Amino acid sequence: MTRILSIALAFSFSSLLSGVAAEHPNILVILTDDQGWGDLSLNGNTNLETPNIDSLARDGARFDRFYVCPVCSPTRAEFLTGRYHPRSGVYSTSAGGERMNLDEQTIAEVFKAAGYGTGAFGKWHNGMQYPYHPNGRGFDEFYGFCSGHWGDYFSPQLEHNGELVQGEGFTIDDFTNKAMAFMEREKAAGRPFLAYLPYNTPHSPMQVPDEWWTKFENKELAMRHRDAKKEDIGHTRAALAMCENIDWNVGRLLAKLDSLDIADDTIVIYFCDNGPNGFRWNGEMKGRKGSTDEGGVRSPLLVRWPEKIKGDRKISSIAAAVDLLPTLADLADIPRESPKPLDGVSLKPLLIDAAAEADWPNRMIFSHWNKKVSVRTQRFRLDHEGKLFDIDADPRQDTDISADQPDLTRELLSAVETWKKEVLDGFDNDQRPFIIGHPDAKLTQIPARDGTAHGNIKRSNKFPNCSFFQDWTSLDDKITWDVEVGATGDYEVEVWYACPAADVGSTIELSLGEHRISGKITEAHDLPLRGGEHDRVKRAESYVKDFRPMTLGKIHLEKGPGMLSLRALEKPGSQVMEFRLMMLRRVE
Repeated sequence: MTRILSIALAFSFSSLLSGVAAEHPNILVILTDDQGWGDLSLNGNTNLETPNIDSLARDGARFDRFYVCPVCSPTRAEFLTGRYHPRSGVYSTSAGGERMNLDEQTIAEVFKAAGYGTGAFGKWHNGMQYPYHPNGRGFDEFYGFCSGHWGDYFSPQLEHNGELVQGEGFTIDDFTNKAMAFMEREKAAGRPFLAYLPYNTPHSPMQVPDEWWTKFENKELAMRHRDAKKEDIGHTRAALAMCENIDWNVGRLLAKLDSLDIADDTIVIYFCDNGPNGFRWNGEMKGRKGSTDEGGVRSPLLVRWPEKIKGDRKISSIAAAVDLLPTLADLADIPRESPKPLDGVSLKPLLIDAAAEADWPNRMIFSHWNKKVSVRTQRFRLDHEGKLFDIDADPRQDTDISADQPDLTRELLSAVETWKKEVLDGFDNDQRPFIIGHPDAKLTQIPARDGTAHGNIKRSNKFPNCSFFQDWTSLDDKITWDVEVGATGDYEVEVWYACPAADVGSTIELSLGEHRISGKITEAHDLPLRGGEHDRVKRAESYVKDFRPMTLGKIHLEKGPGMLSLRALEKPGSQVMEFRLMMLRRVE
């Protein structure tokens, strides 16, 4: 009888999942990193060819005026929450400022609650320690890295659901492989899926396999930046090669959907996280990455869903990253009870009904970075200095017409001030500690990126994201982290270090409150800096090393806030060590 009941329940659950799969479409979201609006042949750039990405516009809808944030983590937060990034606590791209507040509801949580399998593959950039980690924000599966940028794109150290793993080949190819395997598993399980692919190119360092670089290494570029003397041709060539690699991977994803016979039932979204990361052709627009002008925040948005969206549609109504969560939930007919009001609106009417655009209401879309705010209406942009531009007539933003349009200028200035008071007031006053030892996570990664160096210790680079600590030369030096322990317990500590043979023998101590452990570095590990061997142009970020793990021991931690401190008790050589990260594993 028990076996019969089990079979019946299994059949019932399988039927339920099949019903969900039939009723709700799959979702595939592709987000690129530092690729500008102009980095597609679709938008007129003859320097490169992106036929697979272009096909999404041919076979679906293309938003002509779609807006994201000037930099990475804010755009990701706006996509994930449907809300302007300062509302969710995102104010920076590193050292904790990239984290979304824990009371925000993410798109993954919305779709997971509806029975979807959820996976993210690539650069997360919205928090590392659980529950800020993607596994804590609704994604069942995560493969990639949580930092803002990475130091090596060829088989680097990555993570899979919190465990450190070694990557397999060029990161974009690797992320695509893992996403395709995920889609295949979910199809076999009878579940619809939300697959999120936040690629990490063409963000620097400028690395790309030879097969893509060869075409561009000495290529004459027909289309240049509006101020050609600012353009770094080598950087542009590398970026274009990286974009063609992305296009090849998009082609592989689309072919996978075909081979799984789910292309008609899958919504594919393609967009970028900010303007281009260099002075290169971008449709003559003013601004690049980091700018709140048109060129810094305009992105392609391509939406393909063969079952519902007619092909070759060009939509002129302005839209933004905050619109994607409500749009996808609406398209998939997913019920959503948001704990907080969204800033985005559903674009479903525009996608499904070509006639809807005629009656689409005008709106304002705000762009913010570093306390600079601009606002876009359907026709105009008021920049962060209060200058007004008619983008329809003046897409380059050459002529300030604020004196000719005083009423509109006052209206938009007032709207910006209201938005600042409502959204920006105190948004960067961050009192959140780094959470370690959360009860729902066995592992906590504690990188150098999130630490504070004291004394002589320095970062390997001014950009913290993929850095390590070096020049640890005094017993007075230390590294600290402002933390909150999520659960009382015992934790095994692993330190990833580098140390030349001449300096072996230092004793290091990790402490939090009255609890502490110590251990001695007994083995040399001093490999040279690397990463540069793959660079096509000189990088600005830190080079990397292959650090070695050392088991420090077990430490007891009490739930609550405190200062985690790593210091040296003995130093027989000229330095203690170079430090990359710690891993805390809960001991059962």
